[in-house]
Amino acid sequence: MIGFLYACGAGLMLAQPATAQSGKWPLTDLSAFRQPGGTWQIAGDVSARINKPNALETVKGTGVLVNLPGKKQHGEDLYSNFQHGDIDLELDYMMAAGSNSGIYFQGRYEFQLFDSWGNPSPRAADNGGIYERWDDSKPEGQKGYQGYAPRQNASKAPGLWQHLKVSFQAPRFDASGNKIENARIIRAELNGVTIHENLELLGATRGANGNEAATGPLRIQGDHGAVAFRNIQITDYSTPRPSLTGLEYAVYKTAGARDLDPATAKVEAKGASDKLTANAGPFTHGYQLRYTGKLNVPQAGDYNVAVMAQGGGASLKINGKPVAAYGGNGRGRVSLPAGASDVEIIYGREGDWGAPTLAFAIAGNGLRETLYGDPVSPDNTDPILVEADQNTLLRSFLDMPGREKITHAISVGSPEKVHYSYDLDNGMLLQAWRGRFLETTPMWHERGNGTARPVGALQRFGKTAFTLNRLADAAAEWKADSAGTSYRPKGYVLDEKDRPTFRYQIFGSNVSDAIRILPDGSGFTRELEVSAPAADLFAKLAEGAQIEQVEKDLYVVDGKSFYLRLTDAGGAKPVVRSSGGKQELIVPVRGKLSYSILF
Repeated sequence: MIGFLYACGAGLMLAQPATAQSGKWPLTDLSAFRQPGGTWQIAGDVSARINKPNALETVKGTGVLVNLPGKKQHGEDLYSNFQHGDIDLELDYMMAAGSNSGIYFQGRYEFQLFDSWGNPSPRAADNGGIYERWDDSKPEGQKGYQGYAPRQNASKAPGLWQHLKVSFQAPRFDASGNKIENARIIRAELNGVTIHENLELLGATRGANGNEAATGPLRIQGDHGAVAFRNIQITDYSTPRPSLTGLEYAVYKTAGARDLDPATAKVEAKGASDKLTANAGPFTHGYQLRYTGKLNVPQAGDYNVAVMAQGGGASLKINGKPVAAYGGNGRGRVSLPAGASDVEIIYGREGDWGAPTLAFAIAGNGLRETLYGDPVSPDNTDPILVEADQNTLLRSFLDMPGREKITHAISVGSPEKVHYSYDLDNGMLLQAWRGRFLETTPMWHERGNGTARPVGALQRFGKTAFTLNRLADAAAEWKADSAGTSYRPKGYVLDEKDRPTFRYQIFGSNVSDAIRILPDGSGFTRELEVSAPAADLFAKLAEGAQIEQVEKDLYVVDGKSFYLRLTDAGGAKPVVRSSGGKQELIVPVRGKLSYSILF
């Protein structure tokens, strides 16, 4: 589920109760769609060959929506039974190699799905783009216009599941049917990367069905290529937006905003305002503002409300009852009748720090988060970004979910826009990502905490562990601590292109570990060289919920999150085993070991 405060480009993330149209589609059959064509089917699972064009292989069962058009049967677009206005859409999808599809919001605005793996310069027709509008009367080369490319290419390889979240706002029309506000993509995330934000759609895109309207069906393009979907989740926002009207303000000079008593405090200035703002009145600091007005809610119900302040604090009362105590960000849950409710908001500007900012938000009961007032951001700090236009290394701490902070990490960026982080304490490849390199705001802003964050489509590689370990046999538990390993890091050396090769000692062997980005940006190779390895030395190459062998020496890992291709195991046979509720891919070490990861 997604929540966005689009007016200011920042989210407050108020909880959103589902409405009748909301929820996860079960995908046990095709009953959610009207007159589905013969190329659409329900499956239990699906897979693709990484280099086999327009082909998906299915497994019987339910939960996955699949389209398999071909030469014998031309595909048709799929339309939902329900008509939607404002919605949040969240789903997983898988592209076959070379495939092309799309999701049309309201059947009119196409969010492009495409096999754009490795494309360094995505356009509007690439994965995650908003397809162009079209005018056949224009000259050749100019017929397409007003398309929007994604900010960066966050696409994964064919045959891997990709995750999409889109918050869509429908166009608005007056009582006469005239459009008074364009549709918007409030925010879109692909594989965890924001690729669009507050994007205005000036009209329907090419291939749209009918003129723009307040509602329309969700439409999935089905005539261009093989594609699959799962975990389709809709949050429908059908409740009309409230209004904040009749705002009047009074400005005070008092010792502290927490102690403001409107009955006794002297009013320095007052007036009416058409918007909520911290900047009403004659003062720049050391003042208090008291707003009164009406919150008009078309539909009775329980709502989540919040008042937000920067450069000071704020409090909130509704119908005379305190909802949020004085502070920077207060929130509460209230039951509101249909119609008008009395609102009182007090803002205090104490000192001269920060920009004076005041806003009110309401959400819930089928209403998307709606903001009134000044633009609010969760942090006034401009992000500190590190780019990697050439091979770049940065030492930092890393925060990893479910584990202790990594204190001896190094991140390596490349001009191919594929980057990785390495744990020098364990000789472990921690994570890799595609896109921009690092945000270092937590590391370098003010006192900082030493932490850097990847900026791109991130793939993590399991819990902290040594890459190499000695096992009594292939079923023995992978040791989690350093006891008996004699592990000693030896730093790294740079080659002529400033690419590091990491070195360490473990179990009496010297190890060199060279990770190299593939020239086409599809992933990277890793080569381990181990001097005089013990007979019982193993390497753990991958772990995940599931590891499947799809071709000779090619595995798809962690629920089809990435591929691993074993290129040289020195004649040793790899083993896929279960351990600790997950699967692991391990292989005996014979001196030299190399593999590639594609994602």
